[in-house]
Amino acid sequence: MEKSCTLLIHFDKGTPAIANEIKEALEGNDVPAKIDAMKKAVMLLLNGETLPQLFITIVRYVLPSEDHTVQKLLLLYLEIIEKTDLKGRILPEMILICQNLRNNLQHPNEYIRGVTLRFLCRLNEAEIIEPLIPSVLQNLEHRHPFIRRNAILAVMSIYKLPQGEQLLVDAPEMIEKVLSTEQDPSAKRNAFLMLFNCAHDRAINYLLTHVDRVSEWGELLQMVVLELIRKVCRTNRGEKGKYIKIIISLLNAPSTAVIYECAGTLVSLSSAPTAIRAAANTYCQLLLSQSDNNVKLIVLDRLNELKSSHSDIMVDLIMDVLRALSSPNLDIQRKTLDIVLELVTPRNINEVVLLLKKEVMKTQSGELEKNGEYRQMLIQAIHSCAIKFPEVASTVVHLMMDFLGDSNVASAIDVIVVVREIIETNPKLRGVHYNTVVGHILSDSSCTGLLLCPLDHWRILPFSI
Repeated sequence: MEKSCTLLIHFDKGTPAIANEIKEALEGNDVPAKIDAMKKAVMLLLNGETLPQLFITIVRYVLPSEDHTVQKLLLLYLEIIEKTDLKGRILPEMILICQNLRNNLQHPNEYIRGVTLRFLCRLNEAEIIEPLIPSVLQNLEHRHPFIRRNAILAVMSIYKLPQGEQLLVDAPEMIEKVLSTEQDPSAKRNAFLMLFNCAHDRAINYLLTHVDRVSEWGELLQMVVLELIRKVCRTNRGEKGKYIKIIISLLNAPSTAVIYECAGTLVSLSSAPTAIRAAANTYCQLLLSQSDNNVKLIVLDRLNELKSSHSDIMVDLIMDVLRALSSPNLDIQRKTLDIVLELVTPRNINEVVLLLKKEVMKTQSGELEKNGEYRQMLIQAIHSCAIKFPEVASTVVHLMMDFLGDSNVASAIDVIVVVREIIETNPKLRGVHYNTVVGHILSDSSCTGLLLCPLDHWRILPFSI
């Protein structure tokens, strides 16, 4: 059975290091050379080499090193070497490793303690971990938060092992006490995460006991709370009522990540109009407040999903969505128009067309990049509105006539198509508008391939001299 891979580093197989050279570098006193040798040893091991002759050398010359980089590379080495024989029994030489790890867990340097605790999270051998448990538990009360947060993760990893409940019988109770007294946001989050994964009922009880203070917790802990709520409500739909209030209270959190997750959680747990409206409003706020284009596109995708399942609610927010057109990014503008055009109703058509006309006029200033492409998208959107709601045709045809001479040929052709169709479907607008269009086509070299015929069908036909 293949082993799981917890570490992957690129290594050029074309230049393999010789084991004897690595051994000589490790035995020397030159720290940079020792670091380079450890890197080569790790990469050779990851690429299938065994290097059994290096183990004793590393125990003698690398374990005592106080250099942080050397210690970190040592932990990577210990992570990937074989620790058991073919029958699954721990190798006798691992006793030397246990002693070194115990020393590191009691080391006066906080960094060495912390990275060693983090290393224990990736160990699966209970025989190696068991003698280290007292030292791990001592670190739960260390004065430095970096050590405490990694100690909590180490306890969680040990408890999740097959023999973990026997090794740490009262781990959930200890972590719950830590959670009630911990002040560091990251350590508090890790403690709650441990209860969430290993003692579900304790996590729920802690959340419901401190429900009034959830909005004061840090961002990291709030994200885990939302994950817990989603898990609880998926398994027991009848209890979601007591958690909706928590989600609503987090909609006003200062963290945008928490707000986004709250909106998604609301949509997944409830189809009530109040909840959907609150989620949609949150997405609209994020759409306007965030400057990152990728965030805007993600939020637009969420709004598009809401439009498909809750269009009646999204119709009321159409003007808020349209404000995303202020972004100069064409993908954002295109996605915004696609969403809005499916939400246009007789009740909001006038407001939508008025805003689209203002946006078209802005493209004349030349301040924005790619104005031609954006103008073409707006003209096509106005065209769609005019077809769907003929009553607004008269309000846009005059504006369209101003763009018959657009330098963007595709945009100019779209204008001609729009004006032709509007005039065709609105007999009152014929006459002077028709003459203007024909005159422009015949005088503009960019449009000499088009001719608007005065037929009842009003087709655009190919024109050649």
